[in-house]
Amino acid sequence: MLHVQTVPGLTRAWTEILFKPVLSSRRLGSTSSANQAEQQDGACRGGGQHDPARRPGRPGRGISVDFDQSREAYKSKDSLELLRSLVVFKLCSYDFLVDKNKEVMRKKILGQKAFDQLMKMTFYGQFVAGEDHRAIRPLIHKNEAFGVGSVLDYSVEEDISQEEAEQKEMDSCVSAAEKESIGENHREKKYKVHKQFGDRRGGVTGARTYLYSSEAKCDQHMETFIKCIKASGGSSVDGFSAIKMTALGRPQFLLQFSEVLVKWRRFFTFLALQQGIDGTEALKQRLELKQLQEFLTKMGAQGDFYGCFTERKVDSLGTIDMLDWNSLIDDRIKMSDLLVVPNIELGELEPLLKKFTMEEEKQMKRMLQRMDVLAKHAMENGVRLMVDAEQTYFQPAISRLTLEMQRIYNRKKPVIFNTYQCYLKEAYDNVTMDVELSRREGWHFAAKLVRGAYMHQERERAKEISYEDPINPDYESTNRMYHRCLDYVLDEIALHRNANVMVATHNEDTVKHTLSRMNELGLLPTENKVYFGQLLGMCDQISFPLGQAGFPVYKYVPYGPVNEVMPYLSRRAQENRGFMKGAQKERELLWKELKRRLASGELLYTPMY
Repeated sequence: MLHVQTVPGLTRAWTEILFKPVLSSRRLGSTSSANQAEQQDGACRGGGQHDPARRPGRPGRGISVDFDQSREAYKSKDSLELLRSLVVFKLCSYDFLVDKNKEVMRKKILGQKAFDQLMKMTFYGQFVAGEDHRAIRPLIHKNEAFGVGSVLDYSVEEDISQEEAEQKEMDSCVSAAEKESIGENHREKKYKVHKQFGDRRGGVTGARTYLYSSEAKCDQHMETFIKCIKASGGSSVDGFSAIKMTALGRPQFLLQFSEVLVKWRRFFTFLALQQGIDGTEALKQRLELKQLQEFLTKMGAQGDFYGCFTERKVDSLGTIDMLDWNSLIDDRIKMSDLLVVPNIELGELEPLLKKFTMEEEKQMKRMLQRMDVLAKHAMENGVRLMVDAEQTYFQPAISRLTLEMQRIYNRKKPVIFNTYQCYLKEAYDNVTMDVELSRREGWHFAAKLVRGAYMHQERERAKEISYEDPINPDYESTNRMYHRCLDYVLDEIALHRNANVMVATHNEDTVKHTLSRMNELGLLPTENKVYFGQLLGMCDQISFPLGQAGFPVYKYVPYGPVNEVMPYLSRRAQENRGFMKGAQKERELLWKELKRRLASGELLYTPMY
C-alpha cells in the first residue's frame, strides 16, 4: 500500500552507496521560523515566494558597459585573429558549405597533416583552445589577463554512424525486465527509447553527445573529466569544468528515474486538483493535510500521512507543498527501490518495472559513485563543476542527482552548478522550487541559465511519439521565461546573498537586462554572485568589455585533438549559420576594428599582457 517514509533517503541512499556520513539532517519540510512568520502574515504565501513589489538590496552606482567599442572588445586579439574570425563567420553563412561540412571534413583532400594545419588556421583555431591541457594554457592565461575566465570542456566525441548510434542507444536504454516482458510494465512512451530518435546527436546545436558503450568506457569518461578538472585548477583561478551525466553511466537509469520523478509530481498536482487548487505556480500549491489524509484513505491507501508530516514540523497552517511531498520518495537504500510510482486507481505504490538484475543495480550505484568522485576532485582543486543539461526525458533525473550533490558539496560555497534550460515550459517552476529548497536546507543555490540546445530534436520527438511538446511556443516566450527565471534568482541573491547564477547567453539584450537589474538591486560585480558566459570564438564584443569592467565572465573553452573534435566543430558551424544570418553586429565590429588599426598604423598590433 501507499507507504510514507520520514527521512530524506535519496541523500541517505547516496551516502550509503558512497560510505560517508550525511552532512546535514535538516528536513525538506522544515522552514525557518522567520519564513513561517512571513507565511502567517501573508507576505510570502506559497513557499517563500518573492514579493514583486519589494526591491531588496542596496542600489548603488550603476556600472555601465559599452558593447559598441571595437577597440575594447578586441584588445586581446591581433589582426590575424580578427581576420580569421571574419573568414570563419562568413564561411558559416554559406548553406551549402555548412550542410556538407561533414563530407568535406572527412575527405581531407590535403592529407591529414595539411588538413589539421588548415583547421587550426580556421574553424579549429576559432572555436577550440588546443589539443590538450598543456596546449590550452597560453589562451587561458591571455584571456584571464583581459578579464575573462574559462569553463573547460573536453569536447571529443565518437565519430560513429547513425546506425551504430541507434543500436547503442537501444541496447543501453532497455532493461532486462523490459526485454523479457514487453508491454507488461507501466512505462510512459516519452521515457522509453525509440529507435528513430536513438541517435541523440541529430537536431542538436553545440552540445556534445555521449552514447553508452560499457562501464569501462564510463570510467574512461570519468578519468577524462578528472584531467579536465585538474587542468582547470592548474591553469586558472576560480575556474569551471563542465561534465555531462550521460557520460557517467547507463542512460536506462536516467530514463527510469526521470519517469518516477515526473509521476510523483503529477500525482501531487492531481491531489491539488481534488482540493480545488489549479492554475497556480508549482511552489504556490499547498495541500491541506487533513483533506489529504481523508482523500487517500478513501482511495484505500494505508498510512498516517497527517502524522508523518506533522512530526516533521511542517508549517503551522497544516499544509504541505511540492518540496514536502517530494521527500516521500527519498528513503530507499537500494537504488532500484527508488523506482516506484503511485498508482492513483489502486492507491498504492508499485514498481516501475517488475525486477532489476544485480548488474543493473550495480550500474546505478556506479553512476552516483563517479559523480561523487568528480565532486571531490572539484573541491580539492578549487574548481566549480558545471553539470550540463540534456534532453527532457533524462533531465528530471539529472537535475535531481545534481541537486543531491549540491546538498552535500554546496554547504560552504557554490561548487556544483545545475543547468536550467529556459526554453522549457516548466523552467520557472524548476528554478523556484530548487531555490526554495536551498533556502530551507541552508546550502548555496548555483545555476547556469541557458535557452537550450535540443529544441528541434525535442519538438520532433514529441510530435512523432505523441506527447506534449515541452518547449515554449516561440522565441519571444523563451526570452520572457529566461528573464523571469533570471529575475527570480537575482532577487534571491539580493535578499539572502546565498545564491549564484551564470547568465550563459549571446543575447546582448539579456546581458543589458542583467546589468540593469544588478544596478537596481545593488549587486556588485566584486561579490562574484552573478557570472556571464559565452562560447569561445563567439561574442567577444560582449565577453571582453564585461571582463574589463570587472564583471566575472567566462568563455566555454572546448579542447581536444583536431581529428576527434570534428563532430563538435560540425555542430558549431551549423549553429553559427543561424547566428551569423540573424546578427551582423559582430562582423561589423570586427571590420570596424580592422579599419581603425589600418588607419592608425596599428595593423601589426600585438596584445600586451
